[in-house]
Amino acid sequence: MKEELILEDFLPYRLSILAHTVSGTVASVYDKRFNLSIPEWRVIAILGRFPGLSAVEVAERTLLDKVAVSRAVTKLIKNGRIDRQFADADRRRSILNLSDEGRRVHDEIAPLALQFERDLLQDFSAEDVEQLNIIMDRLLARARQIGLS
Repeated sequence: MKEELILEDFLPYRLSILAHTVSGTVASVYDKRFNLSIPEWRVIAILGRFPGLSAVEVAERTLLDKVAVSRAVTKLIKNGRIDRQFADADRRRSILNLSDEGRRVHDEIAPLALQFERDLLQDFSAEDVEQLNIIMDRLLARARQIGLS
């Protein structure tokens, strides 16, 4: 008997729908209040935690493609939210940091993001959240392992 793929029950599809729904919900707040796209917010969040990265390093940490990061960086520089300097030894390597405006936006959005996470998880016990994190870590590790095969 041939096994049937039921898309709405297929774990990768369900994870994609979940990620898209959660990201889209929180992104609407970033867009309305701060005129930021998801890639722009991710660049700000990463630079808020790890200042002085290059665009390539930001792309590696966010798992966004280089084109999305480049567009986000260009817009953030234009809007005065990040500053770019060039490394003395290698003028091709840029170093990115939050500007004062970027830091202000980061410091205003971060509590909103954390509150969104609390609201999303409010019906889950601490044990549920811990188990969810364990399962997500295991799924990610397994997906990476399969991808290397």
